Amino acid sequence: MPATDLPLLIDAALEAGKIATRYSGTTAQRWDKPDGAGPVTEADLAVNAMLEQRLPSARPGYGWLSEETEDSTARLTRDRVFIIDPIDGTRSFAEGSRTWAHSLAVAEAGKVIAAVIYLPQRDLLYAAAKGEGATLNGAAIRVSGVSDIRTAEILAAKPNLDPRHWLQGQVPDFKRVYRPSLAYRMAVVGQGRFDGMLTLRPSWEWDIAAGDLIIREAGGTCSDRLGQPLRFNNAHPRLNGVIAAGPALHDALRAQLDPDSGGIHP
Repeated sequence: MPATDLPLLIDAALEAGKIATRYSGTTAQRWDKPDGAGPVTEADLAVNAMLEQRLPSARPGYGWLSEETEDSTARLTRDRVFIIDPIDGTRSFAEGSRTWAHSLAVAEAGKVIAAVIYLPQRDLLYAAAKGEGATLNGAAIRVSGVSDIRTAEILAAKPNLDPRHWLQGQVPDFKRVYRPSLAYRMAVVGQGRFDGMLTLRPSWEWDIAAGDLIIREAGGTCSDRLGQPLRFNNAHPRLNGVIAAGPALHDALRAQLDPDSGGIHP
């Protein structure tokens, strides 16, 4: 099934790119969601409408979870579910940046089995199917082999370096870098362009589902902030942060995190 779902996701992502790039980020209509949930633009909604029509019609037995669709418990009764972020990095999109992505995944029994992260304005299409490896624009990719935290480049927002999240308040001496789309951060770790990424705040499933499989199929390890494997299609679709890197670096990062720090509040 992953092999047949992946071409469907790729075609849908390419169509999403055509729709989104018709809008100019800085002039697209924009609204702020209630309760500080962030912005949404008319491009997000147009992409979501296309995906919500196209994907479930192709796989009528699958459930549906998307950032831009009101959630329903119906998905919890389905063996397989689409997990979609129509545009990850909406703030970046609205500012006119090119660093935003379409993130599409299929999960089966809580594990992602097919995934695409597509950045149309950077011509980058990351894809993976369970057991078949991960690719960038059709070429195989692999995570970095760096295992020493002191030489690692880690994608992380600045609040993750608050000493309270680390054992004895000792923040590891890695080089911190940042990219605005969480899906893109995970994709470039799978590519080996950066050595790892972490976010210690509660993370929505649609932001990380596709990246989870891409990293794992590229030889990396992806877990929550406590080192537990990520599981998807939860009743409350939020996970306890993400640590992603090659296996040795992942374990080194996890070992230095304080398990009792509680994460960063959204």
